[in-house]
Amino acid sequence: MTEPPAIRKTALDATHRALGATMTDFAGWDMPLRYGSEREEHLAVRSTAGLFDLSHMGEITLTGPQAAELLDHALVGNLSKLAVGRARYTMICDEDGGILDDLIVYRLDDQEYLVVANAANAQTVLDALVARQDGFGAEVRDDRDSYALIAVQGPAAVGILKQLTGFDVDGLRYYAGERDMVAGKSALIARTGYTGEDGFELFVSPDDAVAVWGALTEAGREAGLTPCGLSCRDTLRLEAGMPLYGHELSTALTPFDAGLGRIVKFEKASNEGRFVGRDALAAAAEKAASAPPRKLVGLVSEGRRVPRAGYPVVAGGAVVGEVTSGAPSPTLGRPIAMAYVDAAHAEPGTEGVAVDIRGSHEPYEVVALPFYKRA
Repeated sequence: MTEPPAIRKTALDATHRALGATMTDFAGWDMPLRYGSEREEHLAVRSTAGLFDLSHMGEITLTGPQAAELLDHALVGNLSKLAVGRARYTMICDEDGGILDDLIVYRLDDQEYLVVANAANAQTVLDALVARQDGFGAEVRDDRDSYALIAVQGPAAVGILKQLTGFDVDGLRYYAGERDMVAGKSALIARTGYTGEDGFELFVSPDDAVAVWGALTEAGREAGLTPCGLSCRDTLRLEAGMPLYGHELSTALTPFDAGLGRIVKFEKASNEGRFVGRDALAAAAEKAASAPPRKLVGLVSEGRRVPRAGYPVVAGGAVVGEVTSGAPSPTLGRPIAMAYVDAAHAEPGTEGVAVDIRGSHEPYEVVALPFYKRA
């Protein structure tokens, strides 16, 4: 009998356990779910700042004179147009246009890119990039063991990070990343995140992770920096209307089905505009224009029962959609959900919409996403 793969541990594993974290298996990694109250962790990010270990994410480096052309061929975005020091949200699709994963790509130098994939899909993304590199003067390198990823997110994040670096933190734009020093350690400092708040993601060597985490903890003590687990990260991204692979995104959906067709760039300078999945995505774009697919919307409860992924959305006794993510919202104080619903029921304020929660049709208000947007 084949032994199951050993669960992986991040460089901060002992730190999490010393803090009393509840650990969970997430995509083959032993990760902190929460340290105490997930509600308090969530609210700390909204009011001050939270500290996250995201070392389970998958880093893949592309280098070489045709690294940009390879990415233009392999992904839906126009990455050759990305300036050095900037980042872009994009996707990798299969030949049928189905979403294999959503990604953030950083251009670190003229011939160097860092692709960051979701933990559960990192191997899939790596395999796809390797399979698509034939004919391009570029190297695809698995760098998952080369990085630990630490995020500080929230209104106090700028002030906390400024104490530990001479880098111009204030001047770093959103979706940009540059190499510098943090707490005396080399880091890629990126102004990105998955919480709906301002903040930073720090890519450091695993050997430096404990030192950087400790320095951030000390620098943020007065501001109320709180260690945060994956549970509150999920409710934070849900409030911010950010999709999660396996919920709002999957191979059964194209970017146009997910309402993210804007990230598909049919006109690219390299490869004469050809890329994997182009024909299928062009057909999906045409179909979406003539017959809009189900639309991703927000739902806010009028009661207290919480919808979960897979619950039917109903109207007039008929099923008109399906919940993709749902949870109590600590910020709004009410249950919320994201759902794909028929276009006829997708407008904010649409009446008569409910969620079938174990046979009971609970009224929900249709609202525009996101549920929460920082001031």
